[in-house]
Amino acid sequence: MSEVTRILAAVEEGDHGAAEQLLPLVYDELRRLAAQKLGRESPGQTIQATALVHEAYLRLVHSERTGSSPSWNSRGHFFGAAAEAMRRILVERAREKKRLKRGGGQHRRALGEIEVSAAVPAIDLIALDIALDRLESKDMRKAQLVKLRFFAGLTLEEAAQALGISRSTADADWAYAKTWLRVEIDGAARDDES
Repeated sequence: MSEVTRILAAVEEGDHGAAEQLLPLVYDELRRLAAQKLGRESPGQTIQATALVHEAYLRLVHSERTGSSPSWNSRGHFFGAAAEAMRRILVERAREKKRLKRGGGQHRRALGEIEVSAAVPAIDLIALDIALDRLESKDMRKAQLVKLRFFAGLTLEEAAQALGISRSTADADWAYAKTWLRVEIDGAARDDES
C-alpha cells in the first residue's frame, strides 16, 4: 500500500491529522494538473494554479457542508475527485464573471498585455459544464473520462487506469466524448444566436 493510499484511508476514517500529511505528498502533482488546466483557459484568468490547488484541496478534505469524512478508494479516485473539484471551482468563477453585477462579459486588459498573435480559441466553461452534465446523464464513464482528461490533466493512459478500463476503450470513449461535446456546444451556440 502506497503512502498516499494509506493516508487516504486514514482521512476516510476521520483522522484530521492525516489530511495535513496528504497535501505535501500530492501537492506537486495537483499543482501540475492545475497549471495544465489553467494553461487551456482564456487569457485574463484571475486564479493562479496554487490558489486553485488549495481551494480544491480544502473542498476535498474538509467536507464541512456535508458533515461527513471524504472517502476515496484509490489514488485514481482521489485525483478524479480533485478534477471534479477544480471543474466546479472554475465553472463557479466563470459564472461569477458573467454576472452583470460583475461587469458581465467585459474584459479588462492592461495596454502592455496586448500582443499581436494567433489566439487559441477560448473554451466557454459554462457551455462545457452544461454539455458535460448532459453527457453524464447519457454515459457516466465517458463524462468521467472527460473530467479526468480536461480538468485533472491526466493522460489517456492515466485516465484509463483511474477508471479501470483498457487504453483502447478509453481511446474510443475519448473520441466519442470530444465529438459529442463539440456538437452539443456548437448546437447550443447556434441556438443562442437565433
